[in-house]
Amino acid sequence: MVMFLFLVIALAVVVTAVTLAVVAGGESGPLPDAPPERPVDALPPDRPAVREDVERLRFPLTVRGYRMADVDDALGRLGAELAERDARISELQSALAGAHAPAAEPSDAAADAADATGKEDA
Repeated sequence: MVMFLFLVIALAVVVTAVTLAVVAGGESGPLPDAPPERPVDALPPDRPAVREDVERLRFPLTVRGYRMADVDDALGRLGAELAERDARISELQSALAGAHAPAAEPSDAAADAADATGKEDA
């Protein structure tokens, strides 16, 4: 009988506490929508990513790790920028090789001319 009376009093206290919490907290209205979990320091959209941007990049955690879409977007962007840089480096290297090649030809022609004049003098 004492146990039953204890359970009834405990139930009344819990119901009273929940009722007070609902009544007192109901005036503030519904909770605001939570912002979507997206990378806070995403890669800058207005310029190419630099090393510091990649080091600051953090992905929000989900139940099973990271959001695949966020990681795929970041890796896709970094891959495209690396491909663009590789193409630019290749273009500059071929331009540099082309700049050195014509400079070598006049010296060959000058050497041939010097040999020809040297042979004519002899």
